[in-house]
Amino acid sequence: MPHIRHRKFNTKETYPEQNLDNDLSQAVIAKGGTTIFLRGQCPQDLDTAENIQSNDPVEQTHKVMSNIRQLVQECGGEMRHVTKLVVYLTDVRHREAVYKTMGSYIKGVYPVCTGLVVVALARPEWLVEIDATAVIPD
Repeated sequence: MPHIRHRKFNTKETYPEQNLDNDLSQAVIAKGGTTIFLRGQCPQDLDTAENIQSNDPVEQTHKVMSNIRQLVQECGGEMRHVTKLVVYLTDVRHREAVYKTMGSYIKGVYPVCTGLVVVALARPEWLVEIDATAVIPD
């Protein structure tokens, strides 16, 4: 791992009442290098800014996480360089579906993660937005 992942844990132990399996950490010590700050990613195409045609939180999360992966790679990084995620949900009932989907993209990565439930996102059809920070080590 290029960074130190402090106090690793898995959400299946922290939230046993929910069907989750996300590798996270309480803190990440980034080792030098280049920091990538991504704006909050939404379920839309990066090239056209068109929304995906789905109101399903799983499909929206797949698009959001694939956008994050694409942007990190375009900036010269890999998903293993992701150090922090902030998840914004418009409905707490989508949490389990969103986190399970997100977890498939960060398996073995252990970023820190904060989740928030908000009244709305920039467009009413968006159910999830995730912003990310990655650090590419020297």
